[in-house]
Amino acid sequence: MSHVFHRHLKQHYPTAVRGEGPYLIDAEGRRYLDASGGAAVSCLGHSDVEVSEAIREQVGRLAYAHTSFFTNEPMEALADFLIERAPEGVSSAYFVSGGSEAVEAALKLARQYFIERGEPERRHLIARRQSYHGNTLGALATGGNAWRRRPFEPLLAEVSHVSPCYAYRGQASDETAEAYGERLARELEAEIHRLGPHTVMAFVAEPVVGATLGAVPAVPGYFRRVREICDRHGILLILDEVMCGMGRTGSLFAAEQEGVAPDLVTIAKGLGAGYQPIGATLVGEHIRSAIAEGSGFFQHGHTYIGHATACAAALAVQRAIESRDLLARVRVLGDGLQRRLEDRLGAHPHVGDIRGRGLFRGLELVADRDDKTPFDPERRLHAELKRTAMDQGLMCYPMGGTLDGRRGDHILLAPPFILEEAHLDELVDKLDTTLRRVLGAH
Repeated sequence: MSHVFHRHLKQHYPTAVRGEGPYLIDAEGRRYLDASGGAAVSCLGHSDVEVSEAIREQVGRLAYAHTSFFTNEPMEALADFLIERAPEGVSSAYFVSGGSEAVEAALKLARQYFIERGEPERRHLIARRQSYHGNTLGALATGGNAWRRRPFEPLLAEVSHVSPCYAYRGQASDETAEAYGERLARELEAEIHRLGPHTVMAFVAEPVVGATLGAVPAVPGYFRRVREICDRHGILLILDEVMCGMGRTGSLFAAEQEGVAPDLVTIAKGLGAGYQPIGATLVGEHIRSAIAEGSGFFQHGHTYIGHATACAAALAVQRAIESRDLLARVRVLGDGLQRRLEDRLGAHPHVGDIRGRGLFRGLELVADRDDKTPFDPERRLHAELKRTAMDQGLMCYPMGGTLDGRRGDHILLAPPFILEEAHLDELVDKLDTTLRRVLGAH
């Protein structure tokens, strides 16, 4: 018996022993094409020589120094790198160890900002149903993933949730994309008025919704209207780019494609590409200034914030992405992946929607394409798909509860940026075989 408290105590896991580019290899020598990047993490693939060397070099000089005593060179350099490329108005970076911590920090920064400004009555958060913002209690409360929330609801802070921008199911057949986005904007503003505009501190959203919905981008203009509404009421806009940021959708920040600048943005996963645990909350200058000119102290912290080795790894990852022009590659490969998915699976009777941006793609699975009826959740289709894909040597990210936390299934694809065209063919071949074995031929 393993003494590890695994994620699922009734499941057997193969032992990963080696990584080679876009593949992981287990102890039996089986190779798995990492078509999900783990959980949209491994954007550079596995065993990158430059990143590994940067980690070794940093550990040899300074592995760690607590940030209540020192700053460190990799942290300062990584902050400079990110802020030079960040959305307009973002001026500093607060480094943590992962996405949930980044969201927790963003929520606390939003609250402290208004306290420092003399607006302590601003306490309400608004987020969206079917969102995912992390598993720590503040992040879990903010997220709209009903299944993840349910066991812990007695522990969660009260957060308002409005409709997601989910055109496949939310947009009416006689409604334009612009009209749909406007309807959602009016719903957000109505919720702000219900709570009292002077009591709302932030609206939190993923630019492209990841784990819970499966790579769902917003309709054009939606986030510009959200930004206008937030500005009109003095509310902060927090964009969660933990999964969709750092190049995953084809631009370093997903918000670039929406034409908006957030007040706070959270990043993780692709920031360090899995080579070290790291995340960050990027902070608007107005928030930094309010705290700097007030108490001067952010009342929050973790032991490993600004970890020197983690920052050195992330800086090496980001420099590699830029020097190798991988963002352009993400756009080209993303278009190629979408085209292959549509050609092979676009007419599949159980594939209702194929969507996403860059190398962040999702397939929503349905029992009936015509009326979009989901599969019976008791079947646990997503779990069957994951097991079958692994048997084919394919790592993908199926999830259930796509519609409402209970019904619906989708598959998320988020492969490394280093793929070759042949890997796209292998990915789609293995995914097609998986669907045939689980759902039958088409």
